[in-house]
Amino acid sequence: MKITAYEVRPDERNTLERLCTEKGIELVMTAANLDMTTVELAEGADGVTTLGQSTFSNEVYDKLKEMGVKVVAARCVGYDRMNREYAEAQGFKLCHGSYGPNGVAEFTIMTILMAIRKMKRAMANTDDKDFTLKGKQGRQLGSLTVGVYGTGRIGYHVIKLLKGFGCKIICNDVYENPVVKEIAEYVPFDTLLAESDVITLHAPLLPSTEGVIIVNNARGGLMNIDDVIEALENEKFGVLAMDAYPGEEGIIHMTHDEDIVTNFAGEKKSWLKLQYVRSFVNVIHTPHMAFFTREAAEEMCAAG
Repeated sequence: MKITAYEVRPDERNTLERLCTEKGIELVMTAANLDMTTVELAEGADGVTTLGQSTFSNEVYDKLKEMGVKVVAARCVGYDRMNREYAEAQGFKLCHGSYGPNGVAEFTIMTILMAIRKMKRAMANTDDKDFTLKGKQGRQLGSLTVGVYGTGRIGYHVIKLLKGFGCKIICNDVYENPVVKEIAEYVPFDTLLAESDVITLHAPLLPSTEGVIIVNNARGGLMNIDDVIEALENEKFGVLAMDAYPGEEGIIHMTHDEDIVTNFAGEKKSWLKLQYVRSFVNVIHTPHMAFFTREAAEEMCAAG
């Protein structure tokens, strides 16, 4: 068996090599994304594996099928980037990675604490040698109501961690988890929006899960960035914390220290809007790294 691994990060190389050696799999690795310029690297492979930046166009799938590739795997979680309907119609077997919920859940608790204690302002002011307390008064998590939207593996783990802080926890999901009911209260979505001091989002990206949120460590497409900008401009958010951003393909996990900011037009539109959002003192943005622990990286390589 032979697989071609695209988007291979330096931290993944040893794990992928070890796993393939143990299983007798021939491995081709590249840091490049899978697209029409690199698809030829999959020649002779039984399957390909990618992360989240590759192009799953119909043309890419057609070429993979022509070359005899049968399996398309993502080392990250979810099918939302994989053009699933077309791929399955062409006979591909699709699979995606998995990792424990601990890393994202712990990152979420850290993000919430940073948000309610106004850490972005505090750190920025301290860097500017402003050591006053002006604008830095925060809240204690135990005094707040936290709304958890999405109560799957990660959402449930977030709820378990939140219990230790003594806050009130309400939640919403299409499917109510009986285990979650033992430690949190399910409420209608409108009630969650109205009663929560903090909202943390842990839902999959589906057509029914688009909207404005407070903490997004799940998928960028779960929020409408234009609505978010309007809410920021009108001071409707106390804090917006996001590890995921809509239209982040070609932005995250790359350096942009030499980019020139010009206008909000063309292919740079998403990138420029991100720069505007990041300029608000009450916005915390991290580069889609909530999942990124040593343990999770190894689990992703093994599962995807």
